[in-house]
Amino acid sequence: MAHIQHFVITHQRMFKKTLSYYVMHITVAMLVGYFVTGNFWIAMTLSLLEPTVQAFAYFIHERFWEKHNLNQKEKIMSS
Repeated sequence: MAHIQHFVITHQRMFKKTLSYYVMHITVAMLVGYFVTGNFWIAMTLSLLEPTVQAFAYFIHERFWEKHNLNQKEKIMSS
């Protein structure tokens, strides 16, 4: 449990950023879905499904780039 707490505290900014991105994405996806389909329920379903998957992908993407930047710094420091 302590490991999870440490992980959450360490990545708190990234979690907040991911959550704000998620809310923004749901809003945009619902508006686009509604204008394309004209159906509120289809728009709502799409707007919840696709951004949820995107939020997880975004978090993984951010972790990848964080590690990439760390590796680049280590290469520069060892040169």
